[in-house]
Amino acid sequence: MSTKFAGVVVVIPAWNEEQSLPLVLRDLPPVDQIMVVNNASCDRTAEVAVAGGAHCITEERRGYGSACLRGLAEIQTGIAAGQPAPEIVVFLDADYSDHPDELPLLLAPLLAGEADFVLGSRLRGRREFGAMPPQSRYGNWLACTLMRWIWGAKFTDLGPFRAIRYSELSKLGMQDVDFGWTIEMQIKAVEAGLRIQEVPVSYRRRIGVSKISGTISGTFRAGIKILSTIAKYACQTRSHSRHPTPEKDIDIVQRS
Repeated sequence: MSTKFAGVVVVIPAWNEEQSLPLVLRDLPPVDQIMVVNNASCDRTAEVAVAGGAHCITEERRGYGSACLRGLAEIQTGIAAGQPAPEIVVFLDADYSDHPDELPLLLAPLLAGEADFVLGSRLRGRREFGAMPPQSRYGNWLACTLMRWIWGAKFTDLGPFRAIRYSELSKLGMQDVDFGWTIEMQIKAVEAGLRIQEVPVSYRRRIGVSKISGTISGTFRAGIKILSTIAKYACQTRSHSRHPTPEKDIDIVQRS
């Protein structure tokens, strides 16, 4: 039987993922809580979440960031009601493109006290052919290049599979309600001086059509939002400092 990871809450934003979500829930190692945020789905996402043993809540405002923020609000509500605060919060997509069974890879540096934020890098891991279309790879490269130029942050990916200490996450003041959520977290983690590691993770073709890279409009809107998020925080950074930003090391864990 798998070891249960105490103090860990997994937040899974889900919009119309009734086919893939059961596979995600099946493959996740035991944790304190699995929270599925049903993001205004019009299929059986909520039903399969409950059937799979997850705590399911609903966020009617569509948007990846909206769903993640709703999950954080639910955690805060639980704490206010007397529940213990989680040690680690994990974010994981519901489309089964990530490998939920690789969760221990992300948790290891956190549990060892070596990191505050661990990002699963798809670019450094094993990718199924076609899992990341050219526009996704280019968008990741461009965003990471800009973050390196502006903040000195040597990221390789904007991967959605990530784990962060709740005590640090709660200080970041996350705000984005859609496609800018992932890069906002990475920028704010660097600015907050968190200890960051990247861990190679596997990636496969998702079940169903991607809401972002699967359509021209989705790709365009995501790209614009990511670039505008970078511009927003770059302006704030430059307004507070006129000195060049030194490079900030991000520990890269090599896959054996």
